[in-house]
Amino acid sequence: MQGKARKVVQAILYEIIAVACVAPALALMFETSMAHSTVLSVLMSGIAMSWNMGYNWAFERWEARQAQRRRTWLRRLLHALGFEGGLVLILLPLVAFWLDISLWSALLTNLALFVFFFVYAFVFQWGFDKVFDVPLSAQQRTAEC
Repeated sequence: MQGKARKVVQAILYEIIAVACVAPALALMFETSMAHSTVLSVLMSGIAMSWNMGYNWAFERWEARQAQRRRTWLRRLLHALGFEGGLVLILLPLVAFWLDISLWSALLTNLALFVFFFVYAFVFQWGFDKVFDVPLSAQQRTAEC
C-alpha cells in the first residue's frame, strides 16, 4: 500500500488504538469519568492525526532526498522522537484546560503520555511497515537499465 491510502490507514489505525489505551488511563489518573476522558482522547487524537499527516509528509519528503533511503533503527528512533516531541508541545494547552490543571501538571501528564507513545509509535510504525511494506520514500533505489 502506498500514497494517500497508506497515510490515511496508518493514521486511523494508530489513533483508534491510541484512544482505546489513553481514555481509560486518563480516567484513572485524574479520577474523571470515561466520557470526559474519552472526549479529551478523541480531541487529542484529531490533533494528533493532523500532526501525523503533516509530520509524515515532511519526514518522507526529507527521507526521499537522502542518499541512504532505508529505514534504519536510528531513523525510526528520530522519527518517533520528532513526532512525539512535537505533539507534546502542541497538546500542552489543551490538556491543561480540559483537565483544569496547571501547565506544569499538563507538561508532566504529556511527558507521561510521551513515554507511552514513544514506544507505541516506534512499535506501531515497525509493525505497520511489516504488514503494508515501507513507503516508496524508504525503498532502496534500483539501478535503471
